[in-house]
Amino acid sequence: MDLQIALLLAQDGVTNGAVYALLALALVLIFAVTRVIFIPQGEFVAFGALTLASLQSGKLPGTLWLWLGMGAAIAIIEVLKALRERQLRRIPLIVLVNCGVPLLLAGLLFAVSPATFSLPVQVCLALLMVVPLGPMIYRLAFQPIAEASVLVLLIVSVAVHVTLIGLGLLFFGAEGSRTPAFTDASLQIGDVLLQGQAVLVVVSSAVLIVALYFFFERTIYGKALRATAMNRTGARLMGISTTMAGQLSFTLAALIGAFSGILISPVTTIYYDSGFLIGLKGFVGAIIGGLASYPVAAAGAVLVGLLESYSSFWASAFKEVIVFTLIIPVLLWRSLTTRHVEEEE
Repeated sequence: MDLQIALLLAQDGVTNGAVYALLALALVLIFAVTRVIFIPQGEFVAFGALTLASLQSGKLPGTLWLWLGMGAAIAIIEVLKALRERQLRRIPLIVLVNCGVPLLLAGLLFAVSPATFSLPVQVCLALLMVVPLGPMIYRLAFQPIAEASVLVLLIVSVAVHVTLIGLGLLFFGAEGSRTPAFTDASLQIGDVLLQGQAVLVVVSSAVLIVALYFFFERTIYGKALRATAMNRTGARLMGISTTMAGQLSFTLAALIGAFSGILISPVTTIYYDSGFLIGLKGFVGAIIGGLASYPVAAAGAVLVGLLESYSSFWASAFKEVIVFTLIIPVLLWRSLTTRHVEEEE
């Protein structure tokens, strides 16, 4: 391996690591706020990329119907709740938010082919269809059992993952999709050619991480999430709704996942089940951060990307094994240095 090859591998590693860092941040956020080890985080990546590919081919993505179906289920639950509590004024708003918005979007896409829209509009539409799935999943699957043990929440998370994998196969089929490159620009630095698409992935990921930092530091909702992550009971006593915190954390996780999928859709072919492996690599980064530290999780995710890139050169057949083996010494070290506390019933 010469210097040029090493730099090219480093470029690929940093590009992949930037995406893994976003997923690691999302996993840490959800676990810190809701205690859910969110296995389906990678499905947001796959749904984001495949939804954009469907729009660019002029098709109505299956995620639109998933949004409508989950919205209808939530509307029924909330309407029954409003009837029991005699809050009839809430019913029109509940129906409009959960069913009216996706129906209006479906009507628009039936009238105008999505392939005629510009790329920024298609990206916004893809995000609009995928991001609402986050809080809806929380409302249907996790909010009713929010106080359950971590093990129960993990089992439900696995069930949601399996369900989304099956729906992805139903909506998008077994064939993969790749979108056209967002930019064909390139930059020559010495003997290394930097691809514009790789630079766009890294820069966009960095911008989103900085935006999340300011969100948590400067906004009231970000501070509410931080308070809930530190002490759920204390946050509830201070008037912070843990239900709102859970829905907001899942919304941010869905946004991060869908945005990551859109970023990598021109770089790699995405299949309905590709998100699982991508999400697992983000999970390795999150484990390095102890599912608690955002900076360490991001750094660990970049390390995973670099390790994956160089492993593909030296031992491509074992690159996945090498990447996931990284988690063993981390878990061993944390097991030896962390005081164990039994979870309260």
